[in-house]
Amino acid sequence: QVGTQFTRGVSGGERKRTNIGMELITDPAILFLDEPTTGLDASTANAVLLLLKRMAQQGRTIIFSIHQPRYSIFKLFDNLTLLAAGRLLFHGPAQQALNYFQNIGYQCEEHNNPADFFLDVINGDSTAVTTAKGHGAEPESTEAQAEQGSSLAQKLAEQFCSSAYYQETKAALEKIPLGRQKQPRAVFRHITYTNSFLHQLQWVSRRTFKNLLGNPQASIAQVCVTAVLGLIVGAIFFGLKEDSTGLQNSLGFFLLPLALSCLSVCLCCSHESISGYYRTSVYFLSKLMADLIPIRTVPSILFTCITYFMLGLKPTPGAFFIMMFTLLMVSYTATALALAIATGQSVVAVANLLITVAFVFMIVKRFFLLSNLTLPWHKFRPLPLLSPPGLGSPPSLGSLPQPLGMLALCVLLCRGCTGDDYLRSQGIEVSPWGLWQNHLALACMTLILLTIAYLKLHFMKKFS
Repeated sequence: QVGTQFTRGVSGGERKRTNIGMELITDPAILFLDEPTTGLDASTANAVLLLLKRMAQQGRTIIFSIHQPRYSIFKLFDNLTLLAAGRLLFHGPAQQALNYFQNIGYQCEEHNNPADFFLDVINGDSTAVTTAKGHGAEPESTEAQAEQGSSLAQKLAEQFCSSAYYQETKAALEKIPLGRQKQPRAVFRHITYTNSFLHQLQWVSRRTFKNLLGNPQASIAQVCVTAVLGLIVGAIFFGLKEDSTGLQNSLGFFLLPLALSCLSVCLCCSHESISGYYRTSVYFLSKLMADLIPIRTVPSILFTCITYFMLGLKPTPGAFFIMMFTLLMVSYTATALALAIATGQSVVAVANLLITVAFVFMIVKRFFLLSNLTLPWHKFRPLPLLSPPGLGSPPSLGSLPQPLGMLALCVLLCRGCTGDDYLRSQGIEVSPWGLWQNHLALACMTLILLTIAYLKLHFMKKFS
């Protein structure tokens, strides 16, 4: 595990080499690095530069900025570019830079690091600057030194423009064909992948699965929390009775899977395909197969196994597996809804707020405030299909054959009604198709929401 700012992982040198290795996945011809040795000890920094040197000898062009390299590292450079105040002060073979500065009047002291010497020269604070002006010169005032520092970069740039190195660089640049002055934007935004789709899917899925196993908070802890919640819920609703009270309690129980899904699916997709490591579709599918599906499947099965028998619901295998499948579909659809909302949101708080509003709307609509009979457009409702009474009730409420007495929730207020009567009063058809049409609707909603999440992930801004 590489680690983050919160978890301990590999050392600084290993992290640097890992970052370089990630950039090499796409087999680039040119590699840009920003201070690859910063924060490393001398030995580790030397090892990193030796690695870059071997890569350069294999045909790659490596361009990087570096902070105070020691002499053993400086010897590895092929070409050196010095910049100051936006001006080019030197560009040419690194081993000839000392001779160039010596020819224009700057002498490097013996045993001095060439890299430190160059920085001192371009900043105007080197003893070489005093040597160039003569040993008999009087010390200058602070104001004079500031004026000299501002004009030193311009002076060195003008001297380089009159040197042979500049003429060679200019001649080499003129030989490069410019081609078209303006290229279509799509050319620069096209990403070429070096590996096939299946190869990327295999390795990204393996990495995602390892991250899942290596993160107890996302795997083991969630299973344990689900088991504890299942025991608590089973204890609260233990042994539902076949009367009006049992019916009301069963409705309260069916609210919990939706609420628990709301608490656990507030996800936001991250994406690493900017550098062309893998396709967006590979990331999305691997996230579903190796992360989201296991996290939703195992807790739902465990929750059903714990609560179903503690509540004393219909003791038949068909009803048990129907309820398990129903909870799985509800969990998958809730996850897809959360992904469709959260994907592409740069602010996590906004994504969490939008997801919470969506789930609260469905819960309030289905359970507390609004009646089905007061909404003329209720028959066109897509979102309340997520609510468990429309899905989990048929196999369970149907197990209440005795009359339930006076029941305010039932349309038939003047006589007793069965569980089937209550389902009919809620607009739910008591038939096999009345049950499975809801599962079919959930499956369609899941596919549509996942498609929306993928499209948002695919077309989200990847380039700055």
